[in-house]
Amino acid sequence: MTTANGKVVYMDNNATSQVAPEVVEAMMPYLTEAYGNPSSMHTFGGQVGSAVRTARQKVASLLGAEPEEITFTSCGTESDSTAILSALRTYPEKRHVITTRVEHPAVKSLCENLETVTGHKYKVTRLKVDSEGMLDMSEYEAALTEDTAIVSVMWANNETGVIFPVEKMARMAKERGILFHTDAVQAVGKIDIDLKKLDIDFLSLSGHKLHAPKGVGVLYIKRGTLFIPFLTGGHQEMGRRGGTENVASIVALGRACELAGEKMDEENGRVKQLRDKLEEGLLSRVPKSMLNGHKTSRLPNTANISFEYVEGEAILLHMNQHNICASSGSACTSGSLEPSHVLRAMGVPFTAAHGSIRFSLSVYNTEEEVDFVVEKMPAIIESLRKMSPFWKG
Repeated sequence: MTTANGKVVYMDNNATSQVAPEVVEAMMPYLTEAYGNPSSMHTFGGQVGSAVRTARQKVASLLGAEPEEITFTSCGTESDSTAILSALRTYPEKRHVITTRVEHPAVKSLCENLETVTGHKYKVTRLKVDSEGMLDMSEYEAALTEDTAIVSVMWANNETGVIFPVEKMARMAKERGILFHTDAVQAVGKIDIDLKKLDIDFLSLSGHKLHAPKGVGVLYIKRGTLFIPFLTGGHQEMGRRGGTENVASIVALGRACELAGEKMDEENGRVKQLRDKLEEGLLSRVPKSMLNGHKTSRLPNTANISFEYVEGEAILLHMNQHNICASSGSACTSGSLEPSHVLRAMGVPFTAAHGSIRFSLSVYNTEEEVDFVVEKMPAIIESLRKMSPFWKG
């Protein structure tokens, strides 16, 4: 997409992604003529059930899992809650949860509720990150105790793209008999994952982050892991989640996972090159700008850049005038004067945290779009700084 004909330059793929044309094509029959209930005994419904099984196999293939380890949900948030609450119900004598200070609200808010709302007096340890967004593994090792029911650590951060060593962390939890969950919503489809080789008990993903529709997700449950369902009802999803399956979206997710496997090399090749060109262009042309997050241990599509002495919301409004879509690391849009909890945890200076912009690319982005953004951003920042009482440039 380019702005030459007024179309949008979309660089907000960590928020949501375009539904791939091939995915739309795959799901359409299940919104029209193939509308049977997959649990029905007749052939008309059985054909739909077969499509769900095929989608389950495709998801499992991308993750290096077995089809029976895949449970379809409505979204990543449901998958996160289901995994954590299942662990706490499975081991009611354990009152401790380990997570990080930079988790997505899907995990962050649940852990806050466990401490304050439920009345069950759970203790939550939130691991710190350094200035590059990386964890201290010695702090993690010290936090693991006999009272720990589950560890929940995201595979890759949604704001900075920083990748955590979940493989090692899961192994350390396994050695102590502790369940391990990872929110892999941003990681799936961008980095290679082979769950057969890992000690991960639960993994969450969301369809709309990898070019499937909104409203469908997955919870991977490792074979042999004790599990208590969050949604009870019928016997759908092997008894792990009640409710009639969202067939069209499940089929779509299966096709999206298939495409993600095919395009993994492009994500880590061409898309990464575009991201690097965008970063280098902006950091070299805009004074007082800085990259947030580790330089190399990061998703290939994500760049979080702070522009000092300006507000992220104002930057986005000016970008919008050029049909450029990205996200702000600031929480100003919610009426808060506080910047992102992720950047606060990293110790990003106040003057920079408020002016943080996350650019997240996909296989649909082009070099022409990157050039356009690099061309427009310096003037946007310069004009805003002229209005800032704090800018001394």
